[in-house]
Amino acid sequence: MILSKRVLNSSFSATVGIADKAQFIREQGKAVYDFSAGRAFEPTPSYIAQATMDAITAGDTHQTMAKGKTFYRNAIADKLIRDNGIEANPETEIVATMGCKQGLTIGLIASINPGDEVIVEDPCFVSYKQTIQYVGGKVVEVPLRAENNFRWTKKDLSKAITAKTKAIIMCSPHNPTGVVHTRDDLQIVADIAIKNNLIVLTDEVYERVVWKGHHHTNLASLPGMKERTITLMSFTKSFSMGGWRIGFIYACETIAKELEKLQQHLITSVNSFVQIGAAIACGEPQKEVLDYWLEWEKKVNYCTEYLNDIPGLSCHTPEGGFYAWTNISELQIDSLSFTEQLLDQESVAIVHGSSFGKYGENYVRFTCVKSWEELEEGLNRIKKFINNLS
Repeated sequence: MILSKRVLNSSFSATVGIADKAQFIREQGKAVYDFSAGRAFEPTPSYIAQATMDAITAGDTHQTMAKGKTFYRNAIADKLIRDNGIEANPETEIVATMGCKQGLTIGLIASINPGDEVIVEDPCFVSYKQTIQYVGGKVVEVPLRAENNFRWTKKDLSKAITAKTKAIIMCSPHNPTGVVHTRDDLQIVADIAIKNNLIVLTDEVYERVVWKGHHHTNLASLPGMKERTITLMSFTKSFSMGGWRIGFIYACETIAKELEKLQQHLITSVNSFVQIGAAIACGEPQKEVLDYWLEWEKKVNYCTEYLNDIPGLSCHTPEGGFYAWTNISELQIDSLSFTEQLLDQESVAIVHGSSFGKYGENYVRFTCVKSWEELEEGLNRIKKFINNLS
């Protein structure tokens, strides 16, 4: 085969792949209950959609500056100071991206050389490891152990550092475990990054959806971390904008300048009118989206309570995000077989924990933010499936 080894040796995305399979089944006219990919049931809030349609009608359809429209970057800066306590210069420290994945890609290209080691969480979002490999890096997995409430310890993280370590990728609120990292959790990462002169890429796509009084803290806000943190944010999850593919990077001027250079060559710019809608999403959340968040917390609680009542399953209510990270170890079945059989027998799609890493085995991930009808039927089918296993 004449294609590159980095592509041929990679794997398809488990989350997107399962969601695509569910969509294919649905297009064949068959019922399927899809709790795989992290996609909310609700449409994008109407006030955001309307602003975007108005921009298109007004002719705002031409390419923008590579770092993004001034209107958008100013809105991001206002959001960062209001929500995160971060003062960002919109001219020099913000770059518009096509969601977090594209931000991750240019962030890694800017951060590592071929052969450099990048530390990731295990379990972690399925695209981190593949993207590291695409840009020539070496993945080093550091476990998030259940006995440590899926948080890194200083001992485990320190042990992974070598002379080749260049960067760390972490996610908070965490996908798939639902952990919202405290300042003490982040300080462990900060201390090690500073001591070893590392860059940290933080995926903060779930920052707005935190529950039960938990609070999201940005790693870049800790002393000494602004200069070595690439913060990835988007509107995909919190504003039900998955199809928009819009987000941004916050980084110090030195890093942002190089990211802008990459942007010019790789995608030219994020599309213009979508930046208008995203700028509106940066403002004070309106009632429509606040109602979404209230409803999502109810659904998260409902799902985790229901799953915990099924013999053989256990899961903690997530502190943030909208996944039920569910332990199936008592069922004596591996996570991939569980999800495959569940889809084949009950037409319910969820994600096997092993797709997130070795330490994800014995778990499955269930997306909670679907319609009430879907949730009730899907959960009933899971219960039926497990009863038939025993």
